[in-house]
Amino acid sequence: MTKITELLDRLAPFPAMDFSEWGEVEITPTTRYQKLTGQFLGRNWVGIPHVTHNDEVDVTEAEANRRAWNADNPEEKITPVAMAAKALVEVLRQFPMFNASLSEDGDALILKRYFNIGIAVDTPNGLLVPVIHGCNTQTTAEIAASMAILAEKARDKGLSMAEMSGSSITVSSLGHIGGTSFTPIINSPDVAIVGLTKLIERPVRGADDAPEWRLFLPVSLSYDHRVINGADAARFVVALGKALNDKALFA
Repeated sequence: MTKITELLDRLAPFPAMDFSEWGEVEITPTTRYQKLTGQFLGRNWVGIPHVTHNDEVDVTEAEANRRAWNADNPEEKITPVAMAAKALVEVLRQFPMFNASLSEDGDALILKRYFNIGIAVDTPNGLLVPVIHGCNTQTTAEIAASMAILAEKARDKGLSMAEMSGSSITVSSLGHIGGTSFTPIINSPDVAIVGLTKLIERPVRGADDAPEWRLFLPVSLSYDHRVINGADAARFVVALGKALNDKALFA
């Protein structure tokens, strides 16, 4: 059987080009973080059979609950990503194969009994993924506070490997920028990553056929097809929508 490394060796190399032939250019070195991130993401994309499931979940109640909380608790404001991290604890309990990793030889599935959520952070030096450990033992407000501390550290000082290790699943959010869907790359050794984009407000058919405006959150779930099948991915996103609208997130 041909090894994957042999298959890759047979591919044509990327061409070496002198772009200054076509006009003025400027050369800036890549940062250490960019190099490391590129190596890891390249490995994960090539080595993991990715599938991305795209859906929209109704978060009208979730957003109403979040805004009410923030109005009553201005010193403990909750972000949509913190809500997603807390909601994922419940969803991972329902779908334990998403809270797992493949063994190095691929012969075993390691099911995790902890709930640590990675949060992708855009920094001036590149993408970093701090991990919020023990999300099942923290309130949503505490998760939001932990996220703020780690995100600030990621942008200002960088993070240690310990602060970026041990995740159950990762969340990557572009909601503060825009977009309707994307294909997030799995943060190995996780087997799935949740991508979130900007909230969409649209009318749906309400009582007596009257239009009712609702808020929808686009969700892009990339998963390792060696571990997870498409039906479970679809159920996972539906369950995430239900968990986000649960008032228990604010207990």
